[in-house]
Amino acid sequence: MGRYTGPVCRKCRRVGEKLFLKGDRCYTSRCAVERRNSTPGMQTQRRRRISDWGLHLKEKQKARWTYGVFEQQFSNYFDLAKLDKGPSGDALLQILERRLDNVVFRLSFVDSRAQARQLVNHGYFTVNGKKVDIPSYLVKPNDEIGWRKKGGEIPEFVINLTEGLPKRPIPQWLSLDVENLQGKVLSVPIVSAEELGIETRLIVEFYSK
Repeated sequence: MGRYTGPVCRKCRRVGEKLFLKGDRCYTSRCAVERRNSTPGMQTQRRRRISDWGLHLKEKQKARWTYGVFEQQFSNYFDLAKLDKGPSGDALLQILERRLDNVVFRLSFVDSRAQARQLVNHGYFTVNGKKVDIPSYLVKPNDEIGWRKKGGEIPEFVINLTEGLPKRPIPQWLSLDVENLQGKVLSVPIVSAEELGIETRLIVEFYSK
């Protein structure tokens, strides 16, 4: 199955909350969740109570859509998280946070994870000085992430894109060198399920059935 190419705002409406998939637009009055706070599709007056399985599925889809990964990728990440000695839910979030496209987004180099994924695919970023064009590349502590220079200079569009850094708070497990437009991974991701708005317990229960 290919990547979803429809309106991404439908995903936010499907889970009933903002997933911040369109960057700055999500903070304006044009946000689809605020304008049409209802699930997509034909509306009926009668609403059935969502089942436990439905709740588990919804939370899994919310996490998957937030980070922009395929179904099989997400399942593989969960299998990898189960090998960790700690809680599987926390390990899963750590793996998702370590994706290069997510790190680029966390460093405020771009406005959304989708934009980060596109620029990484086009080879605009380096890890430890080497070009990496795989969005799913998992960074490690002490890795340095920066813009790839062409002819010894950073592309002109990058200057406009990164103006006013940092645009968002930088997580404590990352550091940002604004002057040189470089970031560094200080430690394994320190993430909070509550902060991300993702109930990992429901995801674990989904895959446990």
